[in-house]
Amino acid sequence: MGLEDYNFQPPSEVVTLDQSGCVYVPHVLGIQSGQELNVLNSDDTTHNINPSPSNNRDWNISQAPASQPIVKKFARTEVMIPVKCNVHPWMKSYIGVVPHPYFVVTGSDGRYSLENLPPGEYTLEVWHERLGAQEQTITVATGQISTIDFEYGG
Repeated sequence: MGLEDYNFQPPSEVVTLDQSGCVYVPHVLGIQSGQELNVLNSDDTTHNINPSPSNNRDWNISQAPASQPIVKKFARTEVMIPVKCNVHPWMKSYIGVVPHPYFVVTGSDGRYSLENLPPGEYTLEVWHERLGAQEQTITVATGQISTIDFEYGG
């Protein structure tokens, strides 16, 4: 909540999901709706990329070693889309699709920063693949730095 009055064109930069060492790299990625996703296969084995969206079209495509990237776009917002490889069941990844450029994947220490967010009141959501989602409201003022922390117990 907070960006309903804005329209954002998808960026021209491409987001990449690679299959390397029989894992998806990165494990979690964010993308803006309509932005191009390139899926690469850097391994010497065939993979099968199978996202399971509930709000976007699903697809299930095999990708041979050294083949051309699979190029896809997600039209609608969806957090988070699970991705699996039907050939290697341990391979899992997650794709978050949002209609704006204000998203980030945290660092390994859990830190994050959202830059250039317009002034206003926002509902900020975080997601963890095992611990679920949390939301908090934050107010961003002109020329001010706003801070909000999320904490998962246990």
